[in-house]
Amino acid sequence: MRNHTMLNGKAIRVMRCHRDPDARKSGIGNVFAKNLSDSIDNAKLQEMFQKYGNILSSKVVMSDDGKSKGYGFVQFESEESANVAIEKLNGSSIGGKQMFVAKFVKKNDRIPASPDAKYTNLYMKNLDPDITEEVLKEKCSKFGKILSLVISKDDYGASRGFGFVNFESSDDARLAVEAMDGSQLGSKVLYVARAQKKAEREQILRRQFEEKRKEQILKYQGSNVYVKNIEDDVTDEELREHFSQCGTITSAKLMRDEKGISKGFGFVCFSTPEEANKAVNTFHGYMFHRKPLYVAIAQRKDERQAQLQLQYAHLMAGLAGPSTALTGAYPPFYYAAPPGVVPNIPSHPGLMYQPLGLSPGWRANGFASPSRPGFQQPPVPLVSIAVFISICILHYMGSWFFTQYRGYGLRL
Repeated sequence: MRNHTMLNGKAIRVMRCHRDPDARKSGIGNVFAKNLSDSIDNAKLQEMFQKYGNILSSKVVMSDDGKSKGYGFVQFESEESANVAIEKLNGSSIGGKQMFVAKFVKKNDRIPASPDAKYTNLYMKNLDPDITEEVLKEKCSKFGKILSLVISKDDYGASRGFGFVNFESSDDARLAVEAMDGSQLGSKVLYVARAQKKAEREQILRRQFEEKRKEQILKYQGSNVYVKNIEDDVTDEELREHFSQCGTITSAKLMRDEKGISKGFGFVCFSTPEEANKAVNTFHGYMFHRKPLYVAIAQRKDERQAQLQLQYAHLMAGLAGPSTALTGAYPPFYYAAPPGVVPNIPSHPGLMYQPLGLSPGWRANGFASPSRPGFQQPPVPLVSIAVFISICILHYMGSWFFTQYRGYGLRL
């Protein structure tokens, strides 16, 4: 069966198998061609490009009804062949259309158009339902010659409140944006801007979201408190009321699953870092609804991962050193409080994590339990005990091996 043969209404594409994903995803030798004539299919596209080098694959993107979308891709074996094809075919006219040929660029690597870029197509929204295309064309035609104008409509023919206007000149389009954006048309204020592709718009919105997110993080850095080991029947209001003793709370929220059941942890955001530190020192280990609370300054996920990696590196360094005793209390796996928030306990050689800095017993209503003794360092290092147990096991296995095989002439 030959390449590009039609089967069940679709063209078969045959190419060499590349099992190395890096070779497939590198983009080396990949060429993008657009503004193709409707008469160009997969076979004709390959025929156009194959004179410039060995082609690994080629295709014209088709719609669901089998018609060409006017663009396609050609994968050359080498980057040199791709560059020659771009130089020879870019700007050439085939089938009455001027073809655009360039190196393929991944969607994430594409640079959005600058504000000074030339454009002719405009996007308008906030259109009144009774605004027709004739009315809009009359309003826009005063800025220059219009090539096309359309108002988007639903299945029943009603306006969806937005549309597109394409001018012949980029200067006319820019003048229309400056004059019409924010102007009144009917009962609504118009929004007029350069029409953007979906990928470009998503990239801009994503960048704006990241900037706003970083701004919020910097604004509330050190003021957000992470609380866990919360009883299931505790509500957001009870959590806010409990922590309001330490200062002004801007938000308090318990995390819940899709069924509305509490996950046992939440966040309390104070107006200042000093109030957050006071909450950590006051309520860490405090008995609240029959459970001792874990309270610490909240950390971002990447910061927490970096801290755990650093602690793991210290552990490995401690195990490689002369002292491998593991001492201390329970490690803070999540949202470890920074130095100065919870009283620090001096570190020990080979310690995996800093101790939590808990009081000798869980505090019930602010008082330490007199019946529970404070934490004491074990008299024998834990690793020494592990080494002793390992020696005993090896000794037992050696004795068993000698007993089993001493009759076979083995000399041990």
